[in-house]
Amino acid sequence: MPVKRRRGGAERRRQARTEARLSMRVEGRDADSASAQVVTESQNISSSGVYCRSSHFLAPFSKVDLTIVLPRLPGVRAGNELLKCEGIVVRCESSAVKRGDKGFQLACMFSALEPRHREMLDAYVTWRNLQSLRAAAAAAQGERPARSRGTAARRRPRASAAAARSSRPAAKRATVPRRRSAR
Repeated sequence: MPVKRRRGGAERRRQARTEARLSMRVEGRDADSASAQVVTESQNISSSGVYCRSSHFLAPFSKVDLTIVLPRLPGVRAGNELLKCEGIVVRCESSAVKRGDKGFQLACMFSALEPRHREMLDAYVTWRNLQSLRAAAAAAQGERPARSRGTAARRRPRASAAAARSSRPAAKRATVPRRRSAR
């Protein structure tokens, strides 16, 4: 993954990060020391931390319990995996874009993550980044993403039929009667 530059200097992240919308739950204490449970989805993730939106303000450096639903990787595991670990809030900033929006941008560092879960996250981040690179390479070559190839394949016979018609000699093209559809 390319190193991103921050406004104030070089990127400080040590682990690769990927954009991912994973279901997750954050449990901690809000500004009033009341218990807060936030069900949200991640914006991006690495094996060292996660970034998400929160409806509650959670103080920086406070401990939180995180539960993240990590999807199955092709050919690796049987199903979704629940990652449960402790984390530390490293940033919680207001994301008030609209008037009355009380959301927060929340960044958490994993503080107690089992080695098995860290390896699973590394594998997931690598897989997602490879998928992104493949999609970007296909777009740069003018190919369509794999999802839309079925639609393109259905259109090909018409295009090849048109090419076949245009390759006929001019004299034959003029004598071939055109069929009109009955509408």
